Amino acid sequence: MGSTLKTAILLAFLSGLLIVAGGAIGGQSGLVFAFILALLMNAGSYWFSDKIVLRMYHAQEVGPDHPLYRIVARLAQKAGLPMPKVYIIPEMSPNAFATGRNPEHAAVAATEGILRLLPEPELEGVIAHELAHVKHRDILISSVAATIGAAITMLAHFAYFIPMGSRDDNRGSNPLVLLAMVLLAPIAATIIQLAISRQREFGADRGGAEIAGSPMGLASALKHIDAAVHQVPMDANPATAHMFIMNPFAGLGGGMSKLFSSHPPTEERIKALMALRGI
Repeated sequence: MGSTLKTAILLAFLSGLLIVAGGAIGGQSGLVFAFILALLMNAGSYWFSDKIVLRMYHAQEVGPDHPLYRIVARLAQKAGLPMPKVYIIPEMSPNAFATGRNPEHAAVAATEGILRLLPEPELEGVIAHELAHVKHRDILISSVAATIGAAITMLAHFAYFIPMGSRDDNRGSNPLVLLAMVLLAPIAATIIQLAISRQREFGADRGGAEIAGSPMGLASALKHIDAAVHQVPMDANPATAHMFIMNPFAGLGGGMSKLFSSHPPTEERIKALMALRGI
């Protein structure tokens, strides 16, 4: 309950930041526009988050004749979950995510790269992790955060092209405030996204180990995925990075990379999984 309340507060702040950014950039009209946009983003991400993200990655649905479908079906039954839709993403970088508004309307997607990279026990660990997200109802929260976070970034970028005229609804606008919103709004949105993601990845790892029956498959999979992602970069939308089992930009590195990493360090995740076996 505490985690749910914390997430609700984070999402409320994310929507509030969008509205404040709109007001700083466009005055009263910008405030109204941002408020309407926040409502649309929340409603749209609730009802259509799975379709939006899956279409973004050109995901193709597969049926019972596909090996991935059979793995998902077996683990969903073990987890006591409704059967989600199963998708393949035409991407060679190994990764996977779950999306949807609730367990009854969930989807699990995996890249072609992860299917080629991992043996079945490790792939089961990955799918179990994603089903844990479904079971914990993380998928809606992460989708809403991605959608509104992208909107905040987009709105802040619009400030570059908005002239600072003398119209009534822009009176009192301070160029320094506008500059601050342009620079800080995307950063704040990103930090909020990461707070939502980081606090849930360890829980999904633990839940995935319980569903799979062992933490070893997922621990080994994370090690192999981490190494492969550093070698094969993924053409991913930054607003959706936190949805994947592994940060698709993990190989970029850099001085600020840890602050803006959408996932806990892989070593810490593996260590936590191994602790489940008392190692």
